[in-house]
Amino acid sequence: MSRIAYVNGRYVPHGQAKVAVEDRGYQFADGVYEVCEVRGGRMIDESRHMARLDRSLKELRIARPMSPRALAVVLRETIRRNRVRDGIIYLQVTRGVAKRDFPFPAENTRPSLVVTARSNDLDRLEQVAAEGVSVVTVPDIRWKRVDIKSVALLPNVLAKQTAREQGAREAWLVDAKGRITEGSSSSAWIVSRDGKLITHPLGEDILPGITRSVVIDMIKAQGLPFEERIFTVEEAFQAREAFITSASQVVLPVVRIDGHSVGNGAPGLITTALRRDYHRYAEIAV
Repeated sequence: MSRIAYVNGRYVPHGQAKVAVEDRGYQFADGVYEVCEVRGGRMIDESRHMARLDRSLKELRIARPMSPRALAVVLRETIRRNRVRDGIIYLQVTRGVAKRDFPFPAENTRPSLVVTARSNDLDRLEQVAAEGVSVVTVPDIRWKRVDIKSVALLPNVLAKQTAREQGAREAWLVDAKGRITEGSSSSAWIVSRDGKLITHPLGEDILPGITRSVVIDMIKAQGLPFEERIFTVEEAFQAREAFITSASQVVLPVVRIDGHSVGNGAPGLITTALRRDYHRYAEIAV
């Protein structure tokens, strides 16, 4: 079946989807995006993703491309036309098309909206989770407002490529003081030797991950010990467990960091339980 994309008011075959050469997303990375999990044909944590989208647009002073209700219709129709049961839906909003110039274009410039959807192999993802994944650490060279989910992702691309070249699934980004901020496309977590779940606090140096926020709700609901604080690479090496969270991977165990085994080198009990129970706490759209 041919995939379908939504581009500025039209549903078109994926291979024929196009944006203008002077779209500011292409010229300047002047845009934002969201990735939402689809499970059983329904979006997961939709309201949190849309709230983060609104925040990103506001921070960059980009107008909404359409009303929340209209966007909800487009998202569902894109999922339906692509017959996605389990996968992801991606949406990107840019400041629009205008003559190439650094200042904002005229106020009547219409934002551009692109939406795509694709299926994932859940069995394969479960196999990956059962085995656990490796991460490598790389310097965090991103700009200073990574709390905005912008399409300016070149440092993330370079970090992910470094990870792949070293046989790892993800790269953990490390600041100048040797502290882990987050992954190139995920949030970073460890479980300390005394059983505390730890992740970096929110701020302008990390993205406010949606899956991260749901996992925090899970942890608090279950009364598990939790600390939202900075942790170092050395502390990660000594952790009992480690994992990453993202919309496309939910909760994924990390069993090696820079070649060092985490715990006993297998997915930990806490991480496995969080992955198993995630969708009991997530919002499932109607």
